[in-house]
Amino acid sequence: MAFSHRLLCGSCISANLGNPPRSAKIFTIQFLNFSQQPQLRPFLDIHAPTNHQRELLKMSSTKAGKKPAGKQQRSAIADVVAREYTIHLHKRVHGASFKKKAPKAIKEIKAFAEKAMGTKDVRLDPQLNKKVWESGIKGVPFRLRVRISRKRNDEEGAKEKLYSYVQAVNVKDPKGLQTTIVEDS
Repeated sequence: MAFSHRLLCGSCISANLGNPPRSAKIFTIQFLNFSQQPQLRPFLDIHAPTNHQRELLKMSSTKAGKKPAGKQQRSAIADVVAREYTIHLHKRVHGASFKKKAPKAIKEIKAFAEKAMGTKDVRLDPQLNKKVWESGIKGVPFRLRVRISRKRNDEEGAKEKLYSYVQAVNVKDPKGLQTTIVEDS
């Protein structure tokens, strides 16, 4: 024999002490027998559950010992790869004062490489540094074509197993170029 009981979510109860308003989220708890843990299911006719209802369902379905299922992270150890990117430095250093544009551009290149390759250890080629600084501290190039290589770290006491190495690529106009995978020889 199945018993059912209607209940309101906590935020809806605290907002209204009397009868539930039309916008209140109503749920049904079904008990198959009292020894089982109740399952929380939305009381819906045809409509898909709202974000509020999904959140309540997620909270009720996760148990104390388990972590909620999310994205599984890929291992980057086997992924030794090199790619060419165009970094739009102009938008990344916008708003920086003149005397901080080139240093900020270097920091943004490192942040871009860290995000693109998934490694905390990012190393810049000296030629890349010269290319950023060639027009002075204020004259950072609008766009920069770079080759980012993810390599294995062979040092003895290395914290990270991989590192990214960023090099400048000479192109006439970096605007409009797509990201490409480079085969190292």
